[in-house]
Amino acid sequence: MVDHVATVTLARPDKHNALDVAMFEGVIAAAEQVSGTSTVRAVVLHGEGPSFCSGLDVASVMANGNGLAGLTAPLQEPAPNWFQRAAYDWIRTPVPVIAAVHGNCFGGGLQIALAADIRIAAPDARLSVMEIKWGLIPDMSITRTLPRLVGIDVAKELTYTGRVFTGAEAAALGVVTRVADDPLTAAHDLARQIARRSPDAIRGAKRLFDESWTAAAAQTLALEAELQRSLIGAPNQLAAVTAGMTKQQPQFADPG
Repeated sequence: MVDHVATVTLARPDKHNALDVAMFEGVIAAAEQVSGTSTVRAVVLHGEGPSFCSGLDVASVMANGNGLAGLTAPLQEPAPNWFQRAAYDWIRTPVPVIAAVHGNCFGGGLQIALAADIRIAAPDARLSVMEIKWGLIPDMSITRTLPRLVGIDVAKELTYTGRVFTGAEAAALGVVTRVADDPLTAAHDLARQIARRSPDAIRGAKRLFDESWTAAAAQTLALEAELQRSLIGAPNQLAAVTAGMTKQQPQFADPG
């Protein structure tokens, strides 16, 4: 971690970071670690080597779980199940997560990227909701991500076809936030900018949007007031006000 920014790297580059059992466990453990570290104020999630993540390593997962049981056993678990947690745990991470997407970002890899708060992709990155190729549906918490980003017709078209689309098209569709020639550098620059803000307010803002995006007005307005009450007059809010008035760099305390 540097300057309160944690970098999480998918590290199976020779396989384009395909998701085997060890990768699933590592991704889940990383999300747990950053979620439990109070000094982390933003996370950059990226893939080592030529790709972000090429999706599920079906053969490896099946071999580890004695055939089809490797795919079906986790589906018996209460939600979020083991597969879903590799993506959904980034939604539950209390600080912003920025995915830097390059190379291939297919299937489960795309669902992990979708679970980030912000996605910065290389223009020539290759993305796909690829599960249909294997006769499956996307099931790594995509119902909590893609419908918040695109219209249902776009979500259906991408899912029904499994077609590969570029980072540039993904930005036009709203699947990614924006493109950059060097998405990892852009992600770190943005993460450092976020980390300079009050960590209490940033965590509150993430909770506000994630819990209210599709909720009823009475619930969302109450949440706005609840979060604001917790911030007003708190040390980090006062530090932000002081910094704004004196034009000095604020000194924020890490959340308890």
